[in-house]
Amino acid sequence: MDKRPTIIDVATLAGVSKSTVSLVLQQSPLVKAETRDEVRRAMAQLGYVYNRAAANLRSSNAGLIGVVINDLRNPFFTEFATSLQMALSARGYATVLANTDEDPKLQAQVVGAMLEHGVAALIVSPAYGDEAAFDAIARANVPTLQVLRQVVPSDRFPFAAPDYPTGSRLATEHLIAQGARRIAFVGGFEGRAVTQLRMSGYLATLAASGLTPLHLPGRPGRAFGREVALRLAEEHPTVDAVLCFNDLTALGLLTGCTELGRAIGQSLKIVGFDDIEDCAQVYPALSSVRCDIAGFGRQMAETVLNWLENDHRPPPETVTPVTLIPRASSL
Repeated sequence: MDKRPTIIDVATLAGVSKSTVSLVLQQSPLVKAETRDEVRRAMAQLGYVYNRAAANLRSSNAGLIGVVINDLRNPFFTEFATSLQMALSARGYATVLANTDEDPKLQAQVVGAMLEHGVAALIVSPAYGDEAAFDAIARANVPTLQVLRQVVPSDRFPFAAPDYPTGSRLATEHLIAQGARRIAFVGGFEGRAVTQLRMSGYLATLAASGLTPLHLPGRPGRAFGREVALRLAEEHPTVDAVLCFNDLTALGLLTGCTELGRAIGQSLKIVGFDDIEDCAQVYPALSSVRCDIAGFGRQMAETVLNWLENDHRPPPETVTPVTLIPRASSL
């Protein structure tokens, strides 16, 4: 007796992905008419019969992708999550989204709940700390991407992020070209991988130029940036330029300097990191390292779907390009 044809046989004959065949079987409007016709011809040729009841029992949540974000209050992560969700939706997948607020215990909780509900894959911008969430994912054997930050080895879970070292190098070279000689790096917790990555280009560029680094660590955000404005004036008056861990820190620094009456772009040059929308809207406009986070979100959607639909596991590490956007705050 010949083997009963499968959905993979139909996909191979029709020259489409398995998920496209599934969408045709579900009568999804996302599939073009000509593709739908080609799939149906392949089904007829193979004698494929769709058992809808069995399919529902087997994979009721096969189109559900879990997205776990460490800090959705930060517009950088919000834009990433929005872009990712829209790209997944365009391909017929639903997204369940959770914010962990930098709490590893909450992260383990929400990941566990998503696994219990049968997500097909996970995309995680992780909180630092306990790795219990990733241990649970490994046991469940669910395709999972680490994005924007890395907390476990990339040979266990692939990692993707913008090119942070190049970003800080470009920013530091720009500040030196503008005449800065005492450049501080503000924000980011010491010892964290993402802080080290975002500082690495800064440190290398200063070393090559014979300049001395200064790191003022702290929880990156507007409140910390505003606080640092006063610290710079009182404790480090010779600092003439600042590269911030992220744009929120830089925006807080702008506010603090304005309150002190310090001329931004003249007595102090400031560059942020991420290039969120507010950078171009504030006064003076904030220079920043653009990570194209919306494009990054779309790319991560494509990566995880290629993993799911075509069994193409991504490489251990993916780095996407960045550019520097100079504006009035550093010119």
